[in-house]
Amino acid sequence: MSTARLTQQDMTESEQRELKTLLDRARIAEGRPLTNSEINHVKKEYIDKLMAERELAAKKARALKKQKAFKPDTSATFSWSANTHTRGKR
Repeated sequence: MSTARLTQQDMTESEQRELKTLLDRARIAEGRPLTNSEINHVKKEYIDKLMAERELAAKKARALKKQKAFKPDTSATFSWSANTHTRGKR
């Protein structure tokens, strides 16, 4: 199940700040303004990391939901009232 790629508009405010910080650190490390290619490379790496984190969180949420899903009690005796229509068959 492939999800659409994240954009900066889809990021939270704190994630956008983190991206800006990463770009500033890369610019300082280079000692010059970054080229478009370098900027896009930093953005792509950060977005890939964010998407992986979000997918992992979603996977955990799905597993938890599946674990907490209603499971019928197999130890209970058969109950006619639970298996018949209360208003009759239609």
